Amino acid sequence: MTSTVANRLEGTLMAIKAVVFDIGGVLEHVQDDAWPEVWMGRWERRMHLPVGYVAVAEHGPTDDMVTGKMSEAQMRQRYARLLGLDEDQAQQMMAEMWDAYCGELDRQVRDFAAGLRPAYATAILSNSADGARREEQRRFGFEELVDVIVYSHEVGLAKPDPAIFDLTGNLLGVEPHEIVFLDDHYGHVEAARSCGWHAVLHRGVTRSIQEISEIIRDA
Repeated sequence: MTSTVANRLEGTLMAIKAVVFDIGGVLEHVQDDAWPEVWMGRWERRMHLPVGYVAVAEHGPTDDMVTGKMSEAQMRQRYARLLGLDEDQAQQMMAEMWDAYCGELDRQVRDFAAGLRPAYATAILSNSADGARREEQRRFGFEELVDVIVYSHEVGLAKPDPAIFDLTGNLLGVEPHEIVFLDDHYGHVEAARSCGWHAVLHRGVTRSIQEISEIIRDA
């Protein structure tokens, strides 16, 4: 956490000092479980291959991507080879992948996150792939939105590993019980709670804002 954030929070009597947001399905409108197959299916049809010929889960291990073991260049090379793409096609494939990966900004969640500062520190905690910081910053400017960003591929840890929650709390400089977390994945919400965080399962913007506000008020 920056010294500015630390100074802002020092001596505060608030029980909640930080709010942490997931990206996909929270700050972004995107279907994390659906877009990879849709994206790859489009390219299989273009290359006159049977849909399902390239199994995304098999050929691009999720664990390798989200923990940074597979680089963006390696991912591009792997799919280009499997599909038989030339250089221009590979470039277009990756551009379409990032469009699908990032989806569209949820402006209501973004505005809520922005409005929490300076009273509260804010952070992003996201399971991610190499290139995500560049693409999401270019589109949405997340580095200006929050105090801390933890991308799984950059730190070699991924939700629901307790270590990534501990790392985020340490970067924010707050205790676990002083954090509220918003995520659309039930397993990640439960993992955060097991680490001592307050956590809300995102099921709609209005509901999530209300639940977070109640936790801040009552904690």
